[in-house]
Amino acid sequence: MPYEVLARKWRPQVFEDVVGQEHITQTLVNAILTGRLAHAYIFGGSRGVGKTSVARIFAKAINCTEGEPGIPCNQCRSCREITAGNSIDVQEIDGASNRGIDEIRELRENTKYMPSDSQYRIYIIDEVHMLTLPAFNALLKTLEEPPPHVKFIFATTEGHKVPITILSRCQRFDFKRIPLPKIVAYLEKIARHEDVSIGATGLSMIAREAEGSMRDAESLLDQVISFAGQTVEDSQVPEILGIIDRDLIFESSSAIIEGASPRCLAVVEKIYNQGYDIKEFYRALMAQFRNLLISLIAPEEQLLDMSESDRDEIRHQAEMAGEEKLQVVLNFLITREEGLRFTIYPRLVLETTMIKLCSLGDYLSFGDIMKKMAVLEERVMSFSPEAARENGKPLSEAPTDWSPNDKEAVVGEKTWEDFLQFVLGKSKMLYTILKDWRLNKLTEDLLEIENGNHKFSSGYFEEQEKLDQLTAHCRTFFERDIRVKIKVKPQESNPEVDSVSGEKKNTRAAESVELPPEVGDVAQNVLDLFEGKLMAS
Repeated sequence: MPYEVLARKWRPQVFEDVVGQEHITQTLVNAILTGRLAHAYIFGGSRGVGKTSVARIFAKAINCTEGEPGIPCNQCRSCREITAGNSIDVQEIDGASNRGIDEIRELRENTKYMPSDSQYRIYIIDEVHMLTLPAFNALLKTLEEPPPHVKFIFATTEGHKVPITILSRCQRFDFKRIPLPKIVAYLEKIARHEDVSIGATGLSMIAREAEGSMRDAESLLDQVISFAGQTVEDSQVPEILGIIDRDLIFESSSAIIEGASPRCLAVVEKIYNQGYDIKEFYRALMAQFRNLLISLIAPEEQLLDMSESDRDEIRHQAEMAGEEKLQVVLNFLITREEGLRFTIYPRLVLETTMIKLCSLGDYLSFGDIMKKMAVLEERVMSFSPEAARENGKPLSEAPTDWSPNDKEAVVGEKTWEDFLQFVLGKSKMLYTILKDWRLNKLTEDLLEIENGNHKFSSGYFEEQEKLDQLTAHCRTFFERDIRVKIKVKPQESNPEVDSVSGEKKNTRAAESVELPPEVGDVAQNVLDLFEGKLMAS
């Protein structure tokens, strides 16, 4: 007897065998039990998730004469013929190779005939989106007024290509990608029945490579068994399937986070020598930094499909890098991806990209700068007023006219100060900015603020994203829609100072500058905080 591949041998024969599509199988069973059968169905979803299998089971269930309602017996003549694919009353048509108007006209003519020995004549058209527009038009009238003994089941991986006139005449079911744990559990069941010894790690690698497709997972398992025999070592799976070693991915992300360019070059050398596809490695690297970012943003949401040891390493690297740097790295990788896709020198592009990423640690993001500014403010405020005076005024002293009228600064029982404390719990950076800005007006429907004295924060709300963030916080705290109005005043400049600065720009920079004693401590703290030095200009 010829060998039957696992994908065919373990194809579901009843609704209970279908994995990960309970929302569809339960609906179809209920429709059979209540007699609410539509004349046309369209099953959409990615490859290998059970569309055609469910169509076959559904055809068997409504034509079965011996089984219970909704449960085909798989023993009667109708069930056996449908399973074998030679039923006269259930025809499976490949939409890719029978896509013309002539084939559809022939199908329309055949629908006039009654089923031979079944209750319904069923047409299953796979990849229906491949039909031509004239073929779809020829099918419209039959779908709109079908004979009572005919049912249509369409399957497609690209539902958006099916004309809306066809979709509107069908009941549509969207199949989901099968979750990784369910694929692993089903592969374990197959391995157990096939007397194959394979570890959970190996099955997880196979399931991850299948990308939500059960058929792909079964085919990959078949391939692994063909190579390794009845005992499969976890270390053999990446070699057999050409999967990039997870250790190389973790080593790459670690080198980028630590800024170790030589290690990055060594990783690229390994990738090249071991014959991995460089573009595939690049996609894996993007996925790695996506996982790092997700582990910081939503650590408890179970959005990462990986082993516990990988989770621990991901969490360690993510905490070492920080959210801001991970966002910068991921955006950089996404931006450069198109260039790598079309280049004829992928190794060169990958090396230069990774070296550039290693130098990103030399730059501070806006959020990092604001955090350092907050620390600096605390240090400056700790000095005595005499030591921190500038132009005869203490640095910590704000202009007296910056406090709004108390009546205008209250919405209900909530004050502006209450709102600042609320923002502090949400975003320390936004809190630091708002402290520097002036509150002009706060009413039940309007918040008006004016930029402060620091040029650094005056353009903060020019980004729509930042303004939307402030509006959302207002809506949440004050429990009403409040319009935010930003008033920007020009920064004052001193003509004499500007003149002196212009003259100094033409002089040669000195290596160090003598600081006045009254501001020396403050300035030195600034230099220490930002790890810089003062240069003459």
